[in-house]
Amino acid sequence: MYTPEESDFLIEKYDGHNVAELAKALSKSERSIIGKLSRLGIYQKKEYVSKTGERPVTKLELVANLAAQLQCEPDELEGLEKAPKQVLRRLLECFGTIYSA
Repeated sequence: MYTPEESDFLIEKYDGHNVAELAKALSKSERSIIGKLSRLGIYQKKEYVSKTGERPVTKLELVANLAAQLQCEPDELEGLEKAPKQVLRRLLECFGTIYSA
């Protein structure tokens, strides 16, 4: 149970990244804080990033970008999505294309 003061504190102090700090300040678990922030409608889920710190791009997205460069439909490149990502990225680099969605 959260008091109105605790709820106000969460609303005021939450910046999208400091769940652990808020949990410590209110002597609550991080899961409890996330739950309350979610019920308040202000919780922001962390966006997953790859090991290189980029937004992950799927092989299907890479093939779709490659198809656009070749001015064809992605289904015309059927099977290419099974190639290693590095190969697909290299092909797009050869076209001078950034491979983000």
